[in-house]
Amino acid sequence: MDASYECILVDRADDVVTITMNLPQRRNSLSRAHMTELLDAFRRAGESDARGVILAGNGPVFSAGHDFADMAGADLAAMRSLLRLCTELMTTMQAIPQPVVARVHGLATAAGCQLVATADLAVASEDAAFAVPGGKGGWFCTTPMVAVGRTVSRKRALELAMTGDAIDAPTAADWGLINRVVPADELGAATDDLLRRATRGSAASKAIGKQAFYAQIDLDQPKAYAYAVEVMAAASQIDDAREGVAAFLEKRAPKF
Repeated sequence: MDASYECILVDRADDVVTITMNLPQRRNSLSRAHMTELLDAFRRAGESDARGVILAGNGPVFSAGHDFADMAGADLAAMRSLLRLCTELMTTMQAIPQPVVARVHGLATAAGCQLVATADLAVASEDAAFAVPGGKGGWFCTTPMVAVGRTVSRKRALELAMTGDAIDAPTAADWGLINRVVPADELGAATDDLLRRATRGSAASKAIGKQAFYAQIDLDQPKAYAYAVEVMAAASQIDDAREGVAAFLEKRAPKF
C-alpha cells in the first residue's frame, strides 16, 4: 500500500485499510483521475493481507458523484470510457475478498450514492443524505441505478431515480441502502465496530462467501442453489472449514 496518490489518502491500521476520498474542494467528485486512483487502491487492498476495507471521504460531503467538469464536451467514445472506468471501480469493490464498509457523512449523490450501494456494508451519520438526482435534470442516473436497484426494492429505486429527490439517513436505512445511522460523533466508532464484526472468523471462508453471494444473487432460485451447493461443498474442504468443525466438536476456539 505504498503508492503515491493525489486524489485519495490510503492508511493501514493493523489489518484494516482505509481509503479516503480527499478532494473536499471538489466535493469528492469522481473525475477520471480520482476513479483511477480509487481503482488502484482497492486492487492493492484486495491483493494485501488486510482483513477489511473502509471507504470514507474528507470534507463536507461523502461524494457528489461524477465530476461534470471532467465530462464537459466529451464525445461518445470518451463518455463510454469514463463510465466503463466507473463500472470497473464498482465491480472491483465487490470482487476483492475483504468486506468493504462505506463510512458516509454529508451528501452521497449520483455516482457517490452508487459507491454506497456498491459497498458490502454502509454506516451513515445522522446528517447524511442520499440522492440520484439525474431524474430531475437532463441526464438520467442509469449506471448508478445498477447498484442502487440491486440494493433497495424496485419501487424505492425508481422513486429515487425518477424524482431525483434526496432521502435522509433514517430513510436510507429503512429502505436498505445503508445498514445503520449513528450520531456524527459516533460514525468512526460505529464503522469500526461493524467492520470488526464483519471480519471475524476465517478470512478465506469469508472471501469465498462474499464472491459467491454476488455471483448468485441475480440468478433464478434453482440456478442459485445449484451454484451455491457447489461453492459450499468445495469450501467445506478448505483448512479453515475443517478447523471450524473440529473446534466446534471439541468445544474450543478455532485457530484460523
